[in-house]
Amino acid sequence: MNKGSGVTAGVNSSPAVDMRNITMMFGSFKANDNVCLTVRQRSIHAILGENGAGKSTLMNVLYGLYQPASGDVFIKGKKVHIASPSRAIEHGIGMVHQHFMLVPPFTVTENIILGQEPVRAGGIIDAGKARADVKALIDHYDLNVDPDARVEDISVGMQQRAEILKVLYRGAELLILDEPTASLTPQEIDDLGTIMGNLVKEGKTVIIITHKLSEIKSMADTCTIIRAGKTIDTVAVSGVTEQELASMMVGRAVEFTTQKKAAVPGKPVLTVKDLVVKDYWGHSAVNGLSLSVHSGEIAGIAGVDGNGQSEFVSALTGLRRAESGSITVLGKDIFNKPPRFIFESGVSSIPEDRHRHGLVLDFSVAENMVLQNVREKEFSRSGFLRRNNISAHAQKLIEKFDIRPAGCAEHRAGSLSGGNQQKVIIAREVTNDKELLICVNPTRGLDVGAIEYVHRYIVAQRDAGKAVLLVSFELSEIMNLSDRIDVMFRGKIAGSVAGDKADQAGLGLMMAGGRADESR
Repeated sequence: MNKGSGVTAGVNSSPAVDMRNITMMFGSFKANDNVCLTVRQRSIHAILGENGAGKSTLMNVLYGLYQPASGDVFIKGKKVHIASPSRAIEHGIGMVHQHFMLVPPFTVTENIILGQEPVRAGGIIDAGKARADVKALIDHYDLNVDPDARVEDISVGMQQRAEILKVLYRGAELLILDEPTASLTPQEIDDLGTIMGNLVKEGKTVIIITHKLSEIKSMADTCTIIRAGKTIDTVAVSGVTEQELASMMVGRAVEFTTQKKAAVPGKPVLTVKDLVVKDYWGHSAVNGLSLSVHSGEIAGIAGVDGNGQSEFVSALTGLRRAESGSITVLGKDIFNKPPRFIFESGVSSIPEDRHRHGLVLDFSVAENMVLQNVREKEFSRSGFLRRNNISAHAQKLIEKFDIRPAGCAEHRAGSLSGGNQQKVIIAREVTNDKELLICVNPTRGLDVGAIEYVHRYIVAQRDAGKAVLLVSFELSEIMNLSDRIDVMFRGKIAGSVAGDKADQAGLGLMMAGGRADESR
């Protein structure tokens, strides 16, 4: 990743934005408490904080989505009132949200011009000019995206580029990127770092909301740390370590490596033989894959995204039909069985897509906590929900897993930050107490303190004799937690290595189709 502007440029330039004593209330909850933020022009400024610390709330104030209870905003030294996103756009502010605001069936060009379409006489959209304008932007910023591709057919990284183009098309001088790397592959993260550097060279200013310390170190010039809705400090990134940033963020020392004793594998819990699964286009994404996961072990699946991991997990959890092969849990056949049958056979899972498969966003947090267990006597009787019991159960998990805000049991799940939504899923699945726990990118969207906490819970499941299948695109997470690492390449297991014997070079070669011994 390239840090495009350099710290000196940001320090010596005048402020692009100055937010003074911003307080934002949601009922009696104070999301921002007299927060101050100064962002210099032509710099990359990171806002770092735990899940629910108030980072996105502060930027939503700057973008006009929220109106603060008190405080002032200055743009290039001039006090302004940003009453709506349209007013923010008029002031040269653009925001790329964590969950993209694109219309999937529309093309990239159609999404970019939506609401600001060039028209010919008679009010007819000038499609040729629209495409030419978008193509000129793509070429100017070297964003490498097909203007004619439908959004539903392109990668997450390409969708993000379309979002960036959308705000640039509207004349943004200041770009706010909310958790911009949460769903990107490592290569896409590197590309984003280059894109941000190029934007700064063009005179733009970039604010990134994140909790990924390595990316702050590689991308940003300056970092403001927010904790529990308050400003803790603003520092030059070059002058602090990742450990120091982590300590400022959570208010304590953080362990980056999970301490665990040696695994003692027992009986096979999950057994997969010769599994074949096709993708949405009818191609074989999983090609004769075989593996087993034993009780008392964490088996990690490493691999570059797109090598069949999603299709593999979907087949294991009943979300996609497999073509052939066999899948058993404790000897019980679950091949092509419904999700409810698989759950009751002893499988719990943290899904890859928390919105599509993990939560019902319009349900309360408490209701989401019992989605699979609502028929149990504790939570329903004679077809009626026992809401007091459901709320009490949710409140215990909220406190145990530090889900924020603290009293959110009756809040809509969709109103929580992405990281806290992930905590809701993890709390539910870990406490389901099944023999097999499937974790897919379990810490995506979580801050370093929450990652430490979740990793301990995953290890605790292993130590309690459960089998854990961990699928993650974070190689550091795979290496930190796994007792055995299987590498997926083109739908098959390309190689396996003991967790304590793994090294990044060897795994990287296997992920690219080579052999681990080639790295020596």
